Amino acid sequence: MSEYRPLEAERIENARKEAAIGRKIVVFKSTASTNDIAWQYANRPANHGLCVLAESQTRGRGRRGRKWYGSPGQSILCSILLLRSSLESELLTLAAVVAAAEAVRQFCHVSCRIKWPNDLLIADKKLAGILVEKKTVKNKQQFVIGIGINCSQEQAHLESRLHNSAVSLKMATGRDIDRSGLVCELLGELEFWLERPANEVIDKWLQLSGMLGLHLCVECDGKTYRGTCRGIDPVQGLILQLDRGPIRFFPAGQTSICT
Repeated sequence: MSEYRPLEAERIENARKEAAIGRKIVVFKSTASTNDIAWQYANRPANHGLCVLAESQTRGRGRRGRKWYGSPGQSILCSILLLRSSLESELLTLAAVVAAAEAVRQFCHVSCRIKWPNDLLIADKKLAGILVEKKTVKNKQQFVIGIGINCSQEQAHLESRLHNSAVSLKMATGRDIDRSGLVCELLGELEFWLERPANEVIDKWLQLSGMLGLHLCVECDGKTYRGTCRGIDPVQGLILQLDRGPIRFFPAGQTSICT
C-alpha cells in the first residue's frame, strides 16, 4: 500500500476562510474519538463551526453504540461543532447525510443512496455514517456532527474487518481520493444544507433514499414492524403506514431498517 497523503489543515482553512463551518481546522494523527475532541472546544463561542479531523481513531462512535474504526490515512474522520443551530438533532442528521451524499457526488462523481437514517450506501454496501450528539448548556443546545467516510481502503481490508458489508471511494472509483479536497466539499455542502428550510432537506433526503412509497421492515425497541413509507417527520422520524395497524412514527435513535 502506498503512503497516504496527510490531511492539510491550512489548505482546508484557506478554502473555508470566509465560511462559518470549517473556518478553523484541527487535525490529529490519532485520537480515540473526534466527537470527544470537538466537545472539548465547546466552552468558547468562537469555536462554532470548528472541524476536528483525525488520520485514525480507536473508539469512534456510531448509532446505537456501534463502533466506527479508522485506520491511518484511509478515511475522512471528522466532527463539526455547532454551538448555535435552529435545527433539532433529527433534522441535523438528515441535513448532514444529504451534505455527505452531495459532496461525494460532486467531488468524486459517485452517486450514493441513503439508508435510514444516516448511512450512505454504494451498491448496498456502507460508505459513510453520521452521528449527531447533543448537549444542553445553560438552556442552549450544542451539537457535534460526526462524519466517517471510507476513502482509500482496499477490498481485502474491508472484507476482513467488516465481512464484505462496506465499500470505499477508491473501490468505487478505481482511483486515489484527495481527502483534503473532499473535506472542503463536504464542509461547503454541510453549511449549505444547514441553512436550507426543513422541507427542502426532507425532500432531498427522500429523493436520495428512494424510500417514499417503499414497503419496509424496521426494527424498533426490539420489535419488528412492516409497512409502507409515507415520509419523514423532522422531529418524530420515519412515517410508516403499518400493514396491520395505523400510521406510526419511528424515531431515528431507536430504529433501524431490517437487513
